[in-house]
Amino acid sequence: MAAPGVAVVPVPARATSPTSPLLIAAVPPALDRGGGLRPRRSGPVAACPSVSVVFPGAVSRESCCRFACELLKHVLYQRHQLPLPYEQLAYFCRRAAQGGDVIKKPPSMDLASKKSQQVLMELEGVLQHLEVMFSLTLVPRVLILLGGNVMSPKELYELNLEGICEGSAEKSLKTASCVRKLFHSLFVADVFSELKALPVMGTVVMLQGHRDCGVDWFRPKLNYKVPTRGRKLTVNLSCDGDINISASPPQHMTSTWEDYVWFQAPVTLKGFHE
Repeated sequence: MAAPGVAVVPVPARATSPTSPLLIAAVPPALDRGGGLRPRRSGPVAACPSVSVVFPGAVSRESCCRFACELLKHVLYQRHQLPLPYEQLAYFCRRAAQGGDVIKKPPSMDLASKKSQQVLMELEGVLQHLEVMFSLTLVPRVLILLGGNVMSPKELYELNLEGICEGSAEKSLKTASCVRKLFHSLFVADVFSELKALPVMGTVVMLQGHRDCGVDWFRPKLNYKVPTRGRKLTVNLSCDGDINISASPPQHMTSTWEDYVWFQAPVTLKGFHE
């Protein structure tokens, strides 16, 4: 969900095989392409790859929110829970709702349209509440849990923001350039191309925030522990380089973590296939 006037970063085609031309063009010759979220054969615990992105300056709280929202949309599409990238799906749903399609469609397509509109509405609701949460508190970590349950998901994607130096909007890097850098790093790491397509399943969003932040939509989970089983990808974000002295130090240096707890979105995003 992009705010008015904010450029939307184009979403590439879904990665379906390790020979995708888009991904090959971005991968250096020496890069090992065999480690992306592939489960180990020797035990029940999956390998835990990570992608690290270092921004050359401070970033704003609004940028951190965009990172979380864009990663959620990207994971849902790449893991086959959305039939189209979010922006395209939103465009077609709005067009259908406004009567832009004059050709009469069969009942099955009308049902699919209603399902897609329902999925889109729920996703937009989560994105809006993420914006509220980020406006109320520092958010050091975000979890995107696919399938299973919050204690034992099939796949887990973690966005780690503890290394971020937060600055004001005027003295921070531009959000669009930071989003591009984030996704370029994901493409180079090639973390999706060798994964098998998932069936339709539920997705839950969890995030850390201050226990007294005053949020009333996300539900606190005081004793929650991050699962150790299932496929996991961690995206670590940090700042380096020209940091303005007015910017806050990295989150992990300033926060009293005893006061930060996990919060869970009260809705489960249900996947949708055409």
